[in-house]
Amino acid sequence: MVGSATAPGWEADLGRFLEPFLAGLSRAAQRSWAPVYVTGLLLPGERKSVEPMAQRVAPGDVQQLHHFISTSPWATAPLEAELVRHADRLVGGADAVLVIDDTALVKQGKHSVGVQRQYCGQLGKRANCQALVSLTLARHEVPVCIGLRLFLSEAWVANAEACRRAGVPETIRERGHRSKWRIALDEIERVSGAGARFGCVLADAEYGRVAAFRHELSRRGHLWALGVPPTQKVYPAEVTLSPPPGQSSARNGGGGGGNPRRRGGRRAKHPVPSIESVGAAKLFEALPSEAFRTITWRQGAKGPLHARFAAVRVRVADGPPLARGRHLPGNEEAWLVCELRTSGERKYHLTSHPAETPLETLAAQLKQRWACEQMHQQMKEELGLDHFEGRSWIGLHHHTLMCQIAFAFLQHRRLRSEPDDGEKNRRGTIRNRTAARAVPTGSAAADQRGRAPDPAALPTLPKTLQT
Repeated sequence: MVGSATAPGWEADLGRFLEPFLAGLSRAAQRSWAPVYVTGLLLPGERKSVEPMAQRVAPGDVQQLHHFISTSPWATAPLEAELVRHADRLVGGADAVLVIDDTALVKQGKHSVGVQRQYCGQLGKRANCQALVSLTLARHEVPVCIGLRLFLSEAWVANAEACRRAGVPETIRERGHRSKWRIALDEIERVSGAGARFGCVLADAEYGRVAAFRHELSRRGHLWALGVPPTQKVYPAEVTLSPPPGQSSARNGGGGGGNPRRRGGRRAKHPVPSIESVGAAKLFEALPSEAFRTITWRQGAKGPLHARFAAVRVRVADGPPLARGRHLPGNEEAWLVCELRTSGERKYHLTSHPAETPLETLAAQLKQRWACEQMHQQMKEELGLDHFEGRSWIGLHHHTLMCQIAFAFLQHRRLRSEPDDGEKNRRGTIRNRTAARAVPTGSAAADQRGRAPDPAALPTLPKTLQT
């Protein structure tokens, strides 16, 4: 239990921690029920939906707690801004990363806001679920969740009656369907404006494959390192462009040739690359094995975690379109990185790091993305992120914000309990630093899903997430 000897004084500490968040709530009742809800998320319990939590923390007040989270129209923006400020104090800085990802909430029914059959990473297949775009601020693999936004498909936004029943804000409906990468850009702008400091934006191939997302990050001045599919087309960095055939001779008064026409009578108008683009996978298949180097990025539970990496400077084929779906090279160079795992699987990444960046730095930066996966699982298994049973837009976002605040409190407790032996102590993972602090055998914290998250140390991750 949170109030056990492993976490003395947690209740008073929670009260102090929540004070700046409560200042963002306009009504006394809201300021009273917010700590109750967060406490319910932190305490043990198999289910952390409203009714079972109320039975544990506010017997007889189920309706009041339900009203606070699902109906009361308190604005999330002030609390979200305070969450960003607190997260920045914990883990922000030039060496921090901002991780963009999705997390799915599995649902059985059809009426919860945004629910539909779509890919669910938790299950590894398509399933009936809600999809949230997630933002995680992390430094030295210590994550704090600072954003969860529901993704609405085109079909959902177009269904006015479903949106009305779920209470989707009119501003969201008027703006229309927004893809996940556009939601992510809006969220990056929000957290940056609220004071989040980070040196690099990380995301998987769902985001990295979108040229407009990469271009927009660069335009806004963000360094980025993004996954890409193996089919991503690139050119060697040394590629050059020649004028369209006949254009130079015409400009120079050359006789006779004029501007040749393509088949069908169309005039050639695009520059000609000096070499054809190639898929990321094919580019690395052509490299000798010596181009790959074994790099260790951190210590795992069973020893050092390592893989083989290779990197090549390229220009991405995301410039103006050519015929047959091809594209000219973009203006900027980037690193194309291949990660060859011990299983034989290959992963591909693009990064906007400068040309002089060492391969070790690229690899270490890319592998920081794992922290959000750990965080998502802990928020679901320990804090009930996926336990909300309401159907409304406002209820879902109220619940997810309370979960984020609860997780930030746990990180606040963890980091405050760390011995102050210098910055080097922060380079280990939460799991490695706290593995020796055993949860009492037979306790609710050790034996059941929905156990109390220990502010001194969450339980060790399942093996499936330890890589």
